[in-house]
Amino acid sequence: MVAQPLIDTGCPGASEGVWARWRASRPELRIDDWRHLVVVAPHPDDEVLGAGGLIARLRSADIPVTLIAVTDGEASHPGSPTHTPGELAALRIQESHNAAYELAIGAPMRLGMSDGGIAEQEAELTDLLTYVLARLGGPGVRCAATWRHDGHPDHEAVGRAAAAACANTVTALVEYPVWMWHWGNPEHPRVSPESAFALPLLPSAVAAKARAMAQHRTQIRPLSDHPADRPVLPAHVLQRFTTPDEVFFQ
Repeated sequence: MVAQPLIDTGCPGASEGVWARWRASRPELRIDDWRHLVVVAPHPDDEVLGAGGLIARLRSADIPVTLIAVTDGEASHPGSPTHTPGELAALRIQESHNAAYELAIGAPMRLGMSDGGIAEQEAELTDLLTYVLARLGGPGVRCAATWRHDGHPDHEAVGRAAAAACANTVTALVEYPVWMWHWGNPEHPRVSPESAFALPLLPSAVAAKARAMAQHRTQIRPLSDHPADRPVLPAHVLQRFTTPDEVFFQ
């Protein structure tokens, strides 16, 4: 099912105060028995926005994290007069490497699928993730992927493919929202409080996540003064990812 067009960064969305109270009411995500995390990101930066704090917290405990970048993010600025899709992909690949360094993980495993077209490659993605999890899986291994109801077609397709791969390999799945914080609110029918868990973050993890986000310059700064080169993540959207906690659905 194609995601509904829920995302409009021109609208402010629910206030941070509303979301903060909701997060505070969620039970804590328990990660005590985790021994390896596989993170699946539709685009370079999604893993930082949705799970950067989790990654930093695990790495501080010397728990390995494997990152899979499904696309290179070449479609982030359609119609840009200054950057071709190939140029954007090259920049975003380098940004993701820089961000991975800030989170103390290795370079992403890049699948090179079409940005904006993951749903058309969902079966192939499911097979690839099944292959990876079958070799990394086992007790204590978790897979984190974008939430299946996040409101972006690529995010939802990655969530579905990861869920299927986890079922194929008996791997536990957690899903991280990215765009939900912008279009949603705690009363939205898509937001299921009974399956949402919060992960408190130490200041060191918050700082590592902030450093990683700052590496994605093509997304947080304008490429030029042209309207098509405006930031994908303007300041009021980016602020939603600076909280001392993260939420995961499981």
